[in-house]
Amino acid sequence: MLASKQVFTMTTALPILDEETTVRLRVAIARLSRRLRPTAAGAAAGLSPTRVSALLTIVRSEEIRLSELAETEGLNPTMLSRVISDFVAAGLVQRDSDDGDRRAAWVRSTAAGRRLAERIRRERTIALNRAMEALSEGDRRRVEEALPALERLAEQLQDTPR
Repeated sequence: MLASKQVFTMTTALPILDEETTVRLRVAIARLSRRLRPTAAGAAAGLSPTRVSALLTIVRSEEIRLSELAETEGLNPTMLSRVISDFVAAGLVQRDSDDGDRRAAWVRSTAAGRRLAERIRRERTIALNRAMEALSEGDRRRVEEALPALERLAEQLQDTPR
């Protein structure tokens, strides 16, 4: 008797965007992300873009399990452990054991962590607003009108296996 093979195939409809448009969208999003990522506040604190992202997620969440943070940030447990240890040493976060499960831990931002996150956000907001000033009024309006669709697209990508 032959062992049966289960084959998984993705059925794909015709592309919504042609390849060139898809590439342009991907490149534009990547460039925006890359150009907004570095900040003077993050650099002064010695934080890499990965560490800035982790800190901002912790601050935004107020309190988050390490396992959830690892999943959200796409970090392996060893890397995350180093990041959190450095944050604790710098006074940016507080790490606590889970009373119900001693294997689990929670992190929450400290006042210093929240202040640093606010400086990073403010610098990024200023940089984006300066760039937007250089656009025409029509382009600024089109960017604003595209936001709901881009937010939904980001949600779809979060839930879509790659």
